[in-house]
Amino acid sequence: MDVTETMMGKGREAIDLIVDPQGFTENTVGSKTFDDPDFGPGAVVGTGLLNGQACTIIASDGNAFNEKFPVVYAGIIGMEEGYKMAQAVYASLEADADKPIEQKRPLVLIVDTPGNGPGKTEEIFGMNKATGAYQLALAEARLAGHPIVAMVIGRAISGAFLCHGLQADNILSLDANFGTMIHVMPLTSVSRIIRKDLETLQELSKGNPVFAAGPRFFFALGGVEELVTAIDGMRPAIIAHIESIRQAKLAGKQDSLGPWGRGALGAERGGRVVRPELIALMNAEFAAVASQYAPAR
Repeated sequence: MDVTETMMGKGREAIDLIVDPQGFTENTVGSKTFDDPDFGPGAVVGTGLLNGQACTIIASDGNAFNEKFPVVYAGIIGMEEGYKMAQAVYASLEADADKPIEQKRPLVLIVDTPGNGPGKTEEIFGMNKATGAYQLALAEARLAGHPIVAMVIGRAISGAFLCHGLQADNILSLDANFGTMIHVMPLTSVSRIIRKDLETLQELSKGNPVFAAGPRFFFALGGVEELVTAIDGMRPAIIAHIESIRQAKLAGKQDSLGPWGRGALGAERGGRVVRPELIALMNAEFAAVASQYAPAR
């Protein structure tokens, strides 16, 4: 791979490549402005124009450093960043609260993060609340009709990807040859948690998408709707997915989108073949005892 062909650490550059020329206004979403430059400097939020349509842009800045929280750097999402991103989502919801689905502004999440910043201070004050607030905000926006597209340009790792990406309607990713990385946690951490030797996990990761890291394996699991094969392909792919998401929502097909839709997609692609069987088994077991807890009227 030619390292000049990677977007890792280039969240701001990605914004310019995706929106219309000079079409990004930072720190303004709807009626809300983010006036404090020292609050969540690792989070880039604002309003962009995409084919002339207003959308909310949320990205990580790989070159920012939060002086109050030393573990927040290089695209890590810290406590302030999580709250700032959540505020941008709620500002979008408020701005379009009275608009029909076809006019709800899209949210474009530009994903390049190596994880969350769980320093001692953040853990004490509630890092989990910040990331949870952001996840909830995105889920509310998705269910309210806003098309949400996550575009992975670099790293999409651990809990940071959980809050900044996995609640999107559709997830896109630059292909592996651009240096993109998608995984829940490094194999070294998996080894410590499940108490299996690293060599065994490394062998499993060669062909098993559950253990392997990378967008192609995640694609097999259904976790990525589309692999984008060229940097200049990001913009048209995002535009196309926004339109298809909007049409699905207008048709009442919410279940084909978001986390639930990706589960079904993984089964279609052969990466999550056991999931449908387990869901059917759980539904059958629940149906067998449901009348004990919720008697039919």
